[in-house]
Amino acid sequence: MNRIGQVASRIIRGSWIPPDMGKMPYFWLLSLGYLSWKYAYVAPTALEAALLALTIVGFIPLYCASFWARGWQVGACMVAGCAIGLAWMRWNVGAASFFIFACAMAAGILDLRRALLAILGVVLLAALASLQIEQKQMRFLFLMPILTVSLPVGLGAVMDARLRRSRQALVRKQEEVEHMATIAERERISRDLHDLLGHSLSLIALKAELARKLVHRDADACAREIADIEASARQALGEVRAAVSGYRESGLAHALASARASLAAGGVALDEQVDAQATRALAPATEHVLALALREAVTNVVRHAGARRCRLSIGMEGGSVVLRVADDGAHLRDGAELRPGNGLAGMQERVASIGGKLALRANAGLALELRVPAGARA
Repeated sequence: MNRIGQVASRIIRGSWIPPDMGKMPYFWLLSLGYLSWKYAYVAPTALEAALLALTIVGFIPLYCASFWARGWQVGACMVAGCAIGLAWMRWNVGAASFFIFACAMAAGILDLRRALLAILGVVLLAALASLQIEQKQMRFLFLMPILTVSLPVGLGAVMDARLRRSRQALVRKQEEVEHMATIAERERISRDLHDLLGHSLSLIALKAELARKLVHRDADACAREIADIEASARQALGEVRAAVSGYRESGLAHALASARASLAAGGVALDEQVDAQATRALAPATEHVLALALREAVTNVVRHAGARRCRLSIGMEGGSVVLRVADDGAHLRDGAELRPGNGLAGMQERVASIGGKLALRANAGLALELRVPAGARA
């Protein structure tokens, strides 16, 4: 009942035909003119003219409602159209138009097989009903448009409706893809900004703290630290802009240099072993992921570990490039569980996207191991 109420509301508001169908369905109503063919030879009585006018006025809302109908409502519209044709066929062979319209209404049936059976059912009903027309000439004039027009019109309407539904489904899929792409881009920017700002702001905070300690003891050293803070801030600003624009590629060499500076500013001794051949074996996209992982790992060491020493190594093992970062800090206390935060979660997603593996182990400090295929591309 709610569906019927919605259809009635659309008709009252003037939305008689779905907008995506254009104006052509209104043009099809001109085929009702076949009803007037009889009156070119026989003048209608006043009663017949009045009944015909009422029939057309009643049929037009039924015709429009058939475009909005779904499920059983489509069958009801077809039955109503055939009933009008049956009521008029003995007095006006132009009633064949109502059977043709009933065939066209089968376009609302989603299942192709059922739609075709409905069309054949309408044609068969009209053929059997034509036996009630006594004059053979009138029977021929009734059957001719049904047999020659009903099938093409019905099949054309069904195929057009299926094509239209396919286009609508395709548009919805495209909208879903665009929506998912937007979400993925937002997540990428979120991860990248977290990694960039977390590392850069940690470095700036450490250097600012060092500059405050040096301001009264060594003005030259303090000025150098302040200059480093300015350079780091400008660099972070440029990287943020690039990340938002989507064109950033962080090089591993730059990430290594930044890691050394961060650890030195935090008072953490670095034991570094980097195989140059391993770094050259990386595709640009894989190098980008490895550089971000290194940034995040070093940021965690500086900000959370309270470590005094950090071991960093990059090398080749069995066709994979392996990054290891380990510290002697106290990440975990009193047997608490290791719970990766947003930075490590983003790192795991990026590593998984290129077919790599990430492992964390907490013992005397935290050890991170990242394996990515040499030459892999995201």
